[in-house]
Amino acid sequence: MMEPAQIVVTLVGITLMAGVAWFFWGSRRAGVRASVTSAGVQELLVLVKGGYNPSVIEVQAGTPVRLTFQREESAACTEVVVFPDFDRSARLPEGERIPVDFVPEVPGSYAFSCEMGMVRGMLLVR
Repeated sequence: MMEPAQIVVTLVGITLMAGVAWFFWGSRRAGVRASVTSAGVQELLVLVKGGYNPSVIEVQAGTPVRLTFQREESAACTEVVVFPDFDRSARLPEGERIPVDFVPEVPGSYAFSCEMGMVRGMLLVR
């Protein structure tokens, strides 16, 4: 038979494990939808400072996308952004606005990251 203290410790441990699992594998927050210009291009400004803000971006399939990155830090890791599924990358000089243009044809989730893969974002194509 378990002592009351053992029961409490076990319950706290299970709760913490569930919290960690939810944090890493649970549902993600909704993305920020890119706005459509009068020229029919989906545009969004992405700030780069300790990560991508927003880090989850929603766009429509078949419509041109222009994501403009503005890097506000000097960390070497974020000098380049890479979109491997769209064969796009861009060097991001500190303080400059750099556009990345592409057309996502197929709905799905597409990761983008820094060159080393440490800073990540997600493009949700609907």
